[in-house]
Amino acid sequence: MDGAEGSIDQLIQIVARLRAPDGCPWDREQTLDSIKSGMIEEAYEALDAIESGDRSALKEELGDLLLQVVFQAQICREEGAFSFSEVAEGVSEKLVRRHPHVFGEVQVSGTDEVLQNWDAIKKSEKKGTSGAPSSVVDGIPAHLPALLKAYQVQKRAARAGFDWKKKEDVLDKLQEELDELREAVSGGKETEIRDELGDLLFSVVNISRFLGHDPEELLRKNIQKFIRRFQQVEKMVHESGRSFKEFSLAELDEFWEKAKKEESGILLR
Repeated sequence: MDGAEGSIDQLIQIVARLRAPDGCPWDREQTLDSIKSGMIEEAYEALDAIESGDRSALKEELGDLLLQVVFQAQICREEGAFSFSEVAEGVSEKLVRRHPHVFGEVQVSGTDEVLQNWDAIKKSEKKGTSGAPSSVVDGIPAHLPALLKAYQVQKRAARAGFDWKKKEDVLDKLQEELDELREAVSGGKETEIRDELGDLLFSVVNISRFLGHDPEELLRKNIQKFIRRFQQVEKMVHESGRSFKEFSLAELDEFWEKAKKEESGILLR
């Protein structure tokens, strides 16, 4: 721990020096608002590094993410709000408080009960000033991507007991939403179409969650797959000496199928 503490102290001192009156002009000018997008960007870059399997890249990206935390804590320290040590102390206390089965005498039967206890403890912590209990779906970040936010809302509702019993029921609901979208499209009313599209997307997230998959991860991987195959189609078009517009959709679809087969062959080797 001494090595870790020393490294973190060094980082905190470096950031404080950069923010000092005789430090870096750019660093001194930054505010919480000006650097907030950087935290999102660094988090996504860390995610890319995880998926790449490159641990050296992950080490670097985690460092960049840690810098964001230290930098924001330094700004708040200068404001007299709190310091980095208070951030670390607060999250340490929260981890101990929310793991009574590890740091206390509570007994649990498995992961499901751990998550239920976590939600119950979190809910008790978030009670409003009126004394009324908070909602299990309170506290989900407003700026989460909509797909991820839908997933988090559904997970919390499910842990509270509001969930389907069988996957067939969820699939039936998905079909119901698709049928309602077809009806709305036939009616041509834009408001209804938008509502039904939203319901359909929400149901797709629901079936993904119910089957044990993170829809954000599934869609991200599907996008990557589409990009790979589309780039292969582009390559074939380029090699033909013709432009995209000179090909019919059927011809381009043949290229697409060829790209799929080539990709499958590579994966099977």
